[in-house]
Amino acid sequence: MGGAVTSLEGIIQSGGRRYRTATEYVEATLKQAILSGALLPGTPLRQEELATRFEMSRMPIREALRQLEAQGLVDFEPHRGAIVVEITLADADDNFAIRSALEPQALRLSLPHLGADDFALADEVIAEIDGETDPARMGELNRRFHMTLYAAAGLPRLLALTEQHLVAADRYLRFHLATDGDMGQAEHRALVAACRSGDETEAVAVLGRHLARAKAGLTGFFAARAAT
Repeated sequence: MGGAVTSLEGIIQSGGRRYRTATEYVEATLKQAILSGALLPGTPLRQEELATRFEMSRMPIREALRQLEAQGLVDFEPHRGAIVVEITLADADDNFAIRSALEPQALRLSLPHLGADDFALADEVIAEIDGETDPARMGELNRRFHMTLYAAAGLPRLLALTEQHLVAADRYLRFHLATDGDMGQAEHRALVAACRSGDETEAVAVLGRHLARAKAGLTGFFAARAAT
């Protein structure tokens, strides 16, 4: 694991709070190392090596890596195993630029055709997000919420492209949730309210603020990590 190993060892040796299980301890320690930049993108996370460094069996290591995968912080690649997820500010900016072009257009085209059932479904998804703690599930619900409001646009290719980039944004969302935890629920509610009242200008403005806030959160994260 190269130069990052020493930093990971430093985090391990620093101790800190007590955890209920070995898996919880490994997950929290690796998450801290990933989010701080001690473990860089693309770093392999070999179970045997980690088991040695944490002085425990491979079972809690394996489970911790799976939980980090669900949070979008670790990828499992063929022939490589677990690696720290490749995520860059440039990639995130690219995704947000595309979404900022596609989603307002999809919303404008969809809004006149949305009805009570659509708004009720959007409200249900918001309520589900409120009670959810699993980042993977929250990403799925976030996509469902947005696509519920875009679905009546009536342009299959536009909707497919929009959903494709929402799926791509999921890893940035999970990374954001791991550091911030703010899903933007206030903006979700404001967006439904504007759509329900038929106010296209306000709905598009709320969506724009929602995307801009998420982008700013990731930009701030990368700036903070670069400064450490």
